Amino acid sequence: MNILIAIDSFKGCIDSLEAGESAAKGARMAFPDAEIIVRPLADGGEGTVQALASGCNGIMCKADVTGPLGKQVVCQYAIINGNTAVIEMAGAAGITLISENERNPLYTTTYGVGEVVKDAIVNGCRNFIIGIGGSATNDGGTGMLQALGFGMENSNGEAIAYGATGLKDLSVITDINVLPELNDCNFKVACDVTNPLCGENGCSMVFAPQKGASVKLAMQMDTWMYNYARVVQKFILDADINYPGAGAAGGMGFAAKTFLDASLEPGVQLVLRETGFEQYVKEADIVVTGEGQLDGQTVMGKAPAGVASLAKQYNKPVIAFSGSVTDGAFVCNKTGIDAFFPVLRSVCTLKEAMDKENAIKNIMNTAEQVFRLIKTIK
Repeated sequence: MNILIAIDSFKGCIDSLEAGESAAKGARMAFPDAEIIVRPLADGGEGTVQALASGCNGIMCKADVTGPLGKQVVCQYAIINGNTAVIEMAGAAGITLISENERNPLYTTTYGVGEVVKDAIVNGCRNFIIGIGGSATNDGGTGMLQALGFGMENSNGEAIAYGATGLKDLSVITDINVLPELNDCNFKVACDVTNPLCGENGCSMVFAPQKGASVKLAMQMDTWMYNYARVVQKFILDADINYPGAGAAGGMGFAAKTFLDASLEPGVQLVLRETGFEQYVKEADIVVTGEGQLDGQTVMGKAPAGVASLAKQYNKPVIAFSGSVTDGAFVCNKTGIDAFFPVLRSVCTLKEAMDKENAIKNIMNTAEQVFRLIKTIK
């Protein structure tokens, strides 16, 4: 039997490869002679750098950059295939980098993301894969653009302030000091939302309240985002504020698409393609996937759904393991996951469930029993 395993991380507990290897150990207890391949998995958010570094034999790098509130942070990124940088926006401008009482998109900046891109350019990279989930920002990507040399100026020719507050003063954009290497760079952005830049469904109204803004402030920031859009459209005539995903990560999708000519695509599809996952699917007898919790949102572009969709193109059976499942998880059975199994085996506290050693043991033991059943049926 040829078993292909690709499980997303159980966030805050175990990473993708740890989850996969745990399932593999259990499967081997039932099928000692099986060929089992474990591949890393991510959906463009947390874990993408590690997944692509592992799946493509990449190297890990570090850059000291400006964090979301101006303090220095260390951002890890990977270089794969010689000149492709894999970056998680959350590593430089992520909401987890600041405490809950510090969260305020008025002042949080994407400047550090641009600094990571610059560091990768210095290291010879000309291709970029950027996951933009988990941001703390709503600055339209202006901070990143400033770090790359774009002038974001007020009517007095002064640089606007970091954060969403600077957008209200933006009057002129210049490109005199833009890094010349950008002309040779190609950008792919992992983006799983389709929100426009502005308006009722735009980044300010939908996502800013999740980042510390009141509803009143979110409405104010939306007017500033419209100002940003107007100035950009004078600078780049075909800038499209309604492009699907323009509102992702506080407008980072718009900045990447408009200024860097980035392609925006679902994160899991990007990861699966870059790691050559399709070839492994073709050779598999059964595909195993999963994530920390399977629910109704799993089918909306999350990693297990992407694996299942690809597997079904080749009529492969798909099973999934998860830490827990919700009532809404039944939709997974309608979209490619033939059967799913929560791995918790006894009543326990959340802390016990999230314990790394317990999670590894639970996945292994559950996988063993599932594959013993498969062996019996076969």
